[in-house]
Amino acid sequence: MTITDETTSLIVNQSLSKRQLWFAAIKPPMYTVAVIPISFGTALAYTETGIFQANVFVIFLLSAILIIAWLNLSNDVFDSDTGIDVNKAHSVVNLTGNRTLVFWISIICLLLGLGGILLINYWLKDWILLWLIIACCALGYSYQGPPFRFGYVGLGEIICFVTFGPMAIAAAYYSQTEVFSVSSFWASSIIGISTSIILFCSHFHQIKDDIAAGKKSPIVRLGTDLGSKVLTISVILFYGLCLLLTAMKILPYSALIVLLSMPIAYQLTNHVNQYHNQPEKVKNSKFIAVNLHFISGLLLCISLILPTNIIY
Repeated sequence: MTITDETTSLIVNQSLSKRQLWFAAIKPPMYTVAVIPISFGTALAYTETGIFQANVFVIFLLSAILIIAWLNLSNDVFDSDTGIDVNKAHSVVNLTGNRTLVFWISIICLLLGLGGILLINYWLKDWILLWLIIACCALGYSYQGPPFRFGYVGLGEIICFVTFGPMAIAAAYYSQTEVFSVSSFWASSIIGISTSIILFCSHFHQIKDDIAAGKKSPIVRLGTDLGSKVLTISVILFYGLCLLLTAMKILPYSALIVLLSMPIAYQLTNHVNQYHNQPEKVKNSKFIAVNLHFISGLLLCISLILPTNIIY
């Protein structure tokens, strides 16, 4: 190989590395945390009432994705302020070197997302949905945003459960029907748990950085070994609730197709139990958790719109 060939190869490899970092920074798979709750709440509303407003669903989905973009970008900004992301090559702030730019892009995403919610409120002719989404955004901000930074004291998973479970699904249900549903509240706990599992898994590989920055994440508090056992219990709880809610006839019998996602759950728990204290090997557990969240959520949504489903 000539010197020119070696130089070209190096440039290509560096470019590929840069693309990979940007992919990791933008986090495309993470936007399923917006898609699944809105889809699940909408599907549940359709199952219980027969109502489906396609325009509301599409606008809500796009708005939710924009709000998640705000959340991800603003979290990068707030983490850069504490120094916890100093070793995080795929931080958007680290990649751009421009904290202010990232901050204002996040604000634009938030305003566009809320603009979509305002449009839905205009169609519905009431403001309940807007206030519910504002409450979700406030909780999302409190996770990393000053002066709260509740994620730094280990409350992130609770915030995640409430925001992406009961609140988001209640909002999606209300956007279709203009009423709330007790069954949607109970069913939303499933999605809340699977979303919180994603956040929980994201702590294993960054425990040293968390400790250095004074962040008391659940893994810092529990240790990686106990944390891996808590993850296993959380996954068992997820499927146990699916079975319980089906037995209680809150979900249709068709919801049992969620059990088809169990191989992913086994892959996740086995991987974390094996590599919980090896950051380089355990760091992809978050993406396995994303797969579990998306596939199980998709199966639950499908079960709700199947023509043969029966909700009691």
